Amino acid sequence: MVVLRRSLATIMAIGLIASTAACSDDSDPAFAEPAPTASAGASAPVTESTTAAGPVTLAITPAANKKDVPVSAEIGVKVGNGEVSSVTLTDAKGKAVAGKLREDKSAWVPDKPLKTKQRYAAKVVATGADGTSTTATTSFTTMGAPGRETGTGLYLFDGNTYGVAMPVVVEFNPGIKKADRAAVQKRMFVETSPAQPGVWSWTEAGTQAYYRAPEYWQTGTSMKVRIAVGGHPTGGGRYGDQDRSATVKIGRKFEMNVDNASKKMTVVQNGQTVKTIPVSLGKKSTPSSSGHMVVMEKKAATVFDTTDTDGADGYRTNIEYAQRLTWSGQYIHSAPWSTGSQGRTNVSHGCVNVSPSNARWLFEKSLIGDPVVVKGTGDKLDYGNGWTPWDVSWEKFKAGSAL
Repeated sequence: MVVLRRSLATIMAIGLIASTAACSDDSDPAFAEPAPTASAGASAPVTESTTAAGPVTLAITPAANKKDVPVSAEIGVKVGNGEVSSVTLTDAKGKAVAGKLREDKSAWVPDKPLKTKQRYAAKVVATGADGTSTTATTSFTTMGAPGRETGTGLYLFDGNTYGVAMPVVVEFNPGIKKADRAAVQKRMFVETSPAQPGVWSWTEAGTQAYYRAPEYWQTGTSMKVRIAVGGHPTGGGRYGDQDRSATVKIGRKFEMNVDNASKKMTVVQNGQTVKTIPVSLGKKSTPSSSGHMVVMEKKAATVFDTTDTDGADGYRTNIEYAQRLTWSGQYIHSAPWSTGSQGRTNVSHGCVNVSPSNARWLFEKSLIGDPVVVKGTGDKLDYGNGWTPWDVSWEKFKAGSAL
């Protein structure tokens, strides 16, 4: 197996998958996470109106005449004895900005980042139980273009259909430090229909955050994602490079289960076993990783090249029907040279070798995001080596949330 090298140019593309390395052989999203008001500073003056339940109080942020506000600014709202009935944000030309309240009604979020060095005016109306209303206003000016940015990537292509184990994967370069993750996480929104619970969890280095549910996504789920970090503070004087979004669907349930003891892959579709395939896994010196993986990338034809890392001991081989499972270079792929070993003994450099006909059959059936479980080998999958959120328990996964 070979370590993949990824560049900032790679991760800055929406849903862009890193280059190949190998072994041999505007609807209305219901935001998934609640959040407090977005901008620091004093609130706008509180106004009151007496109702049967007591005075309606309303305070908003950013503070009046605040300058250098990030373009990710939200209109923070704090209401007592009433509810927000309307929020209006207009630019310097009086044009209304589209947006929506957070699910917990703590803030109003513009649908897109605001423009730099622009003045905005906000008007919020809150209404008491008896219909009496009160209004608060504020105005502020956004900051200029930031000097330093955090590169981001979203591993989803708008309009695509993915497997039931597809996590939402967001990447950051450089990684987000622990002290800054909560503020960034509050700007990452996921809506699923039908509604399913989900949580964000960070890798140790903060270079990736995953979003998944307690169980695989339901077949037919529609998922709408917005990573609203464009112009948002990410720590260390940096700001997110841009907003990223995608709306995708989840397809049928298709599972590939590989057992080293039997040297077989059992393919299960919608709960029914549809095929059993002989495999050859990694030999003793280069064992395959055992763990709960996800198909990350598919290439009908590619070249596995290890000469840049292994020098004279490396190899360059043409490969067909390759499905990536890890960043380090573990794949399912066609291996005509090992058909005599498949189902009997392990001879690969860590990949899951299958015959050309079985490789093609799998390739034509599978989707990016389909789960692949390998068990019984001499090596345990490292968390973060691929899309690994399913390789830990739900409780442990939740512990990785910054909120």
